[in-house]
Amino acid sequence: MNKSSIIFSTTLNYFITIFLLIFASVFLISSEKIEKKEQIFERYKPIIRMVHKQRGNFDNFFINSLKEMNYEIFIGKSIDETLKTKNKRVLFARKNDRESFKIFEIDDKNYILFENRVDRMLIKDLDSFDSSNNFYTIIVFLSLFFVISFLYFRTLKKLKPLKVLKDKVVNLGEENFDFDFKSEKSNDEITLLANEFKNSAKKLKGIKDARNIFIRNIMHELKTPITKGKLLLTLEQNPRNIERLKEVFIRLENLINEFATIEEIISQSKTLQKKSYYLEDLIDEAKDILMLEDENIINSYANIKLEVNFKLFSIAIKNLIDNAIKYSNDKKVEIKTEGNSICFINSGEKLKGDFENYLEPFYGKNQKGSFGLGLYIVFNILKANGYNLFYEYKDDKNIFIIKK
Repeated sequence: MNKSSIIFSTTLNYFITIFLLIFASVFLISSEKIEKKEQIFERYKPIIRMVHKQRGNFDNFFINSLKEMNYEIFIGKSIDETLKTKNKRVLFARKNDRESFKIFEIDDKNYILFENRVDRMLIKDLDSFDSSNNFYTIIVFLSLFFVISFLYFRTLKKLKPLKVLKDKVVNLGEENFDFDFKSEKSNDEITLLANEFKNSAKKLKGIKDARNIFIRNIMHELKTPITKGKLLLTLEQNPRNIERLKEVFIRLENLINEFATIEEIISQSKTLQKKSYYLEDLIDEAKDILMLEDENIINSYANIKLEVNFKLFSIAIKNLIDNAIKYSNDKKVEIKTEGNSICFINSGEKLKGDFENYLEPFYGKNQKGSFGLGLYIVFNILKANGYNLFYEYKDDKNIFIIKK
């Protein structure tokens, strides 16, 4: 792990904090034990002095005095029976040449054992209780441990997109856009940065794909008309061959225009400027591009308003009209509206195969001079403008439907 990384520093801080917490807890428990030992000695100092003054002469008066102070006395064999339990803990001990005394804790009660050369006495403090605060210290320690650990792992989770982002930036520099990472719903700065990076990567991937399509296919598509043009140049320059040469250049121009439109749509390098336009104006623009006469179009549409990009949407309508006329039996297309939907209807054969295939680039090319890009361009233009394209075949008629 990189020692300069934020994750390493966060982890190091976590372990240092836990170490200090453990050290503080051990120190508090040790200090409490020492303090408790001193408190116990001070508590029983008067009793120790009383016993010391008796010098082993534990008469009835002395015993009765202890009982009045709420102490219980054990003499003789009862002492050994009481102390033989394993559940005892030495709290304090002191010894000299003449006598010794120890303070035990047995079942949360304190016992004072006095011994000298001639006598033994065990005194039980009936008022004693376990005054240790170790339990509360441990509770505080565990609470702090879990809170700190929770905050640590929560911070790691917040920092996780940053680590993923670092790895992905390397891929991005190598133009490797084929990656993904889970989008987070949090609104912190790191997550927002990661999500924005992901969106930017998708846009860059779209641009790269558009360039790849353009470069990969334009050479292939241009090869045929260029070869044909070269051949025509070697032939006699009569009016027929000149006309054919013009057709070659027209085809080249149309092909380049198609690719330029694809590049503009797929790359999404700029936000579409959309305004409100009447359908009739869009259709007129499409007709002007195709240089069509009104006799080729049957108008059955209402002049509805559309919020679209005028240039691109006109191209989409142009392609739908062009396809409908090109593949119709009577070289006509009917344009009608159903609510906010726009239908392009022609009489002809049903599309072969799934309609979704026709939305892919170069599907069905070389059919009646087609590049196989018409519906692909239409679909992407409509998608960029917030519309979709559907297909139906009813009563021997193809129906292409633009829906919001």
